[in-house]
Amino acid sequence: MSAYNDFVTTLNGILWHNSVLFIVLGTGVLFTFWSGFCQYRALTHGVNVVRGRYDSPDDPGAINHFQALSAALSATVGLGNIGGVALAIALGGPGAVFWMWIVGIFGMALKLTEVTLSMLYRNTDDPDNPHGGPMWVVSKGLAKHSKGLGRVGKTVGVIFCITLLISTITGGNMFQAWNVGELTQEYFGIPSVVTGIVLALLVGMVILGGIKRIGAVAGRLVPLMVTLYLLAGSYVLFINFSLIPEMLVLIIKSAFSPTEASGAFIGGTMAYAFLFGMKRALFSNEAGQGSSPIAHSAAKTNEPAREGIVAGLEPFIDTLVVCTFTALVILSTGVWNRAPEAALTSAPQATSVEQGGWSLESLAVPERLSGSWKEGDKVFVIVNAHYNPQSDNTLHRLNGRLVPGEPGNLVIEWSAFQSSERPVVNDMGLYVNYVGATLTAKAFDTVTPGLGKWLVTAAAWLFAISTMISWSYYGEQGVVFLAGQRAVVPYKIIFCILIIVATLGFIKTDVQLDNLTGIGTGVMLFANIPIMWIFGRQAMAAYKEYIQRLKDGRMGPGHAPPPLEDVYSGKDVAG
Repeated sequence: MSAYNDFVTTLNGILWHNSVLFIVLGTGVLFTFWSGFCQYRALTHGVNVVRGRYDSPDDPGAINHFQALSAALSATVGLGNIGGVALAIALGGPGAVFWMWIVGIFGMALKLTEVTLSMLYRNTDDPDNPHGGPMWVVSKGLAKHSKGLGRVGKTVGVIFCITLLISTITGGNMFQAWNVGELTQEYFGIPSVVTGIVLALLVGMVILGGIKRIGAVAGRLVPLMVTLYLLAGSYVLFINFSLIPEMLVLIIKSAFSPTEASGAFIGGTMAYAFLFGMKRALFSNEAGQGSSPIAHSAAKTNEPAREGIVAGLEPFIDTLVVCTFTALVILSTGVWNRAPEAALTSAPQATSVEQGGWSLESLAVPERLSGSWKEGDKVFVIVNAHYNPQSDNTLHRLNGRLVPGEPGNLVIEWSAFQSSERPVVNDMGLYVNYVGATLTAKAFDTVTPGLGKWLVTAAAWLFAISTMISWSYYGEQGVVFLAGQRAVVPYKIIFCILIIVATLGFIKTDVQLDNLTGIGTGVMLFANIPIMWIFGRQAMAAYKEYIQRLKDGRMGPGHAPPPLEDVYSGKDVAG
């Protein structure tokens, strides 16, 4: 397992090199200026389109604009907003939130561009079941020039689909199931694998109905879950209202200077705040990843740029609204740099093992200050060892797990620790390792005990289900491009099985979780960003032509806004 973790860490280092982050961010900046700040159009015209004023049952497609946006948002507004933000702050510090905002703003231009391209090149041979995405853009786009380039385009499309399936398996499936399983087990004692089985059954019932059922479920589920979560977040922020200005200052200050170690937080540099903020924001809102265009390509419209403008709303809702709520809840409640839950009676001594590693002696678990321990609880101590570039000091987390010792007692079994220097416990504090969504739940619990238990668990289930059903469709479209319609049913069965696999206990720490999801997002960016560079001019031309017609009054709403119920259900385009 150690060799696997080392490989995954190395691969992440390549995929998420600082130069890659600058390229992605620079691409967003480029399209922002090229489009004349399309963010404004997304927040104004895009809202009118989503309201149904431009919906038409005569246009090609399967679902209306609102359902297309909901289907895409159900993939982005998920556990990345609950667990991903917690990961970013736990690993990169408060400054990571600032870089999430930056990605959210420029991500709006990335989304508009990639979705407009997919609408220009989508396959509408079956108007009620269109296919779209970067694989169609590159294969059809290059084929327009020559047969030779068409073969190249097909090859690149295949590569993109492979990266799409990797991301589907990791971030769109296993990350979601693992987080819900851990959270449910933490609060209710239900084995994680039981959660996996229930999730697999629920997701399976939805995805077997195809994009129309996914759109119908997402159209009702997304508004419900976002409203529920934001109301609860507003309650916590109201309680801690006086701390919000201080937290905002901390976010901006930490984005440009190191954050010192405090409590459970071992410290963070500006570089790592940038890294983790970018990674988690891109994982959460999927800007530049090429996944959302697949859902938007199912929209009923004959105006490619119109759906692109709608897509620009995604990063705003996902990152600038929902992620910010989560971040302020975590920061204002202080769980990110919390005090230890117990004090060790003696410091565990380190003994060397093979390949330069260290092992700590097992200790009886000390009395917990609040609550009680149970078998399987994850804990950590902070140790001094070799220089840590993430924290700009010599501090590290050393993880452990509570296992049965003498009858009726629990002991701490420590994980192996790789270092060129013998680790020495920094203080006698023993911290509970709240990973991902459980850290956010802990933040809610500090305000009202039990709030996190019920609210975040419910939100996590809703977010995870909505994300998995949308990502299953993304993966399905990749499978259709690679192997045709005949491979769809086997793919859906495998997708559901992997939900269960993710809850079997292979993933144990937040670093492993970050590495796993980082691979999925990273490989898709490598495949999709070059496609946007090659064809971006066409998207910008289509967008500017559309906006000019809008300004000149040559185009307007086709009718008054339909009833909201018709928009949610898709009845306004049912014909």
